[in-house]
Amino acid sequence: MWRILISEFIQDLRNQKLRTFLTVIAIAWGTFAVILLLAFGQGVGNKMLEGMLGAGNQVMMIYGGQTSINHDGLGIGRRIRFTEDDIRLIEQTVPHIEYISPQYGRYGMNLRTESATTNTYGEGVNPGFEIMRTMYPAAGGRFINEMDVAEQRRVVFLGNEIAERLFPREDAVGKQVMLDGVPFVVVGVMQKKMQTSMNNGPDANRAIMPYTTFRNMYSHRFLGSILVRPTDPQQQELVKSEITRVLSRKYQFDPADPEAIGIWDFIEEEKISRMVGTGVTIFLFAVGFFTLLIAGVGVANIMYVIVKERTREIGIKKALGAKKIHITTQFSFESLLISFIGGGLGIIGAVGLIELVLSLNLQDGAGEFLGQPVLSESVVLITVGVLTVIGFIAGVFPARKASELEPVESLRYE
Repeated sequence: MWRILISEFIQDLRNQKLRTFLTVIAIAWGTFAVILLLAFGQGVGNKMLEGMLGAGNQVMMIYGGQTSINHDGLGIGRRIRFTEDDIRLIEQTVPHIEYISPQYGRYGMNLRTESATTNTYGEGVNPGFEIMRTMYPAAGGRFINEMDVAEQRRVVFLGNEIAERLFPREDAVGKQVMLDGVPFVVVGVMQKKMQTSMNNGPDANRAIMPYTTFRNMYSHRFLGSILVRPTDPQQQELVKSEITRVLSRKYQFDPADPEAIGIWDFIEEEKISRMVGTGVTIFLFAVGFFTLLIAGVGVANIMYVIVKERTREIGIKKALGAKKIHITTQFSFESLLISFIGGGLGIIGAVGLIELVLSLNLQDGAGEFLGQPVLSESVVLITVGVLTVIGFIAGVFPARKASELEPVESLRYE
């Protein structure tokens, strides 16, 4: 039976060379477009999420503001500023906190070596900052540790770009740098990372030291901000509300005051980013699906033409005892085969282009976002499923028309 179906399919292709060729090309192009849109869309979405997480991995940044609501007879406009005591208070009273770090900050920090000098934004933090801000050291170096903090060591961790400016073509780890006229030892250089969300500039241009060293060196009394990471992102709202409650009690402001303290919530931003990525994927799939649907119309047109041209043949088969299911199977098979041939060509072309782009290892400019398409099994399976549905629908209606022809009327057809 299958041999007969295939031989008849080949004969139909010979009779409809141009129409079949154009339809196969249309299906191939639609499949090619669907896979590329989903692969590049997912790649861009992953990079955007990676860039956002480069500024903060499931953290909340809390910074002081000023009161805008009268509370217990105290006026509005009072400045709220945090100290290191607030770090200990939050650790002792707020549950579900995995990491917490003070953040001192200073603009215009001068770094100088024998061959180069530059200015940057510097920060004083504790070791948990490494995980929270994904500032991981490159091989051979380290981030600041608890001993650095306890002993107020003059050590500094540099962003990769500022390290390159200060120590071009050499390893910065272990070298000495003059930081605002004071000698510091470089203990580590950050691995290169993508960062699309900024806080006082990119981490690649940042200098990090122990917060105790920073405080004593610059005589800062107040923190710039507090960085917190919950043990579980699901506890985000609880941790946020508890921190607000504890700080509002200490600094005597209304917990509902939106201006008293600010919270930059990276956990919420991550949720929004994932939802946006899902929405973009659905949109791109819809664009590709309608492209395939148009190609499916071409398959249906060919099948209607084939049914019309083979009307007498259908009548003879039915007169000899062929049942409706046999006629329907024949034309549905031919429709699906046309769809799968075009789809196969499209998949091969899309996979080839994706592999080519990945082999180029694009890392700069637009290539940083577009150079990492993701070809997942689910994308291919969804595409094959769509092709099957479209091919079946495109063939079933002409097939039903063919199966319902009366043998006598078919034999009279000229």
